[in-house]
Amino acid sequence: MDTETKKSIIIGSDHAAFQLKEKIRTFIESIGIGVQDAGTFNESSTNYVDYAQKVAGAVSRGEFSRGILLCGTGIGMSIAANRFPNVRAALCSDILSARLSRQHNNSNILILGGRLIGDVLAFELIKTWLDTPFEGGRHLDRLLSIETITKI
Repeated sequence: MDTETKKSIIIGSDHAAFQLKEKIRTFIESIGIGVQDAGTFNESSTNYVDYAQKVAGAVSRGEFSRGILLCGTGIGMSIAANRFPNVRAALCSDILSARLSRQHNNSNILILGGRLIGDVLAFELIKTWLDTPFEGGRHLDRLLSIETITKI
C-alpha cells in the first residue's frame, strides 16, 4: 500500500449497497486505514451519480489517492466514475480482476456491486486491491496512451 492510502481512503455508495458499504467501512478501519465516508447514510432511495461525483471527484483532484464505490451492480458507478480525469475505476467481482486492475491498470477506484457480492468476498477484494502495487513498465505506456484519447 502506498503511504497516502495508508492514511485514508474515500468510500461512497447509493442506497442499494448501503449495508455492504457500512461493513466495508468497518473492515477498512479495522486494518488501520482511515475512511472518509461520502455517503449515503441510510437506505432511502438515492442517485448513485451523486456519490460517484463525490468520490471520483476527490480522487480526480488528488484529495485521496484511492476510493471505493458501490451500487447495486457497480455498473452505473463505473460509468460515472470513469468520466473524471485521472480516474481509473475498475468494477471487480473476483480476486484476479482486483489484482490485475492494480498491476496492469493502476486502478485508483475499486467498484463493487452490492447486490452481487457478499461481505467476505468484498473484504478479500479490497485487501487484494489495497496490497497490490502497479507494475509499471509496458503497462505505464498503455495508461499514457489512454490519456491521449479525446472525445469526438
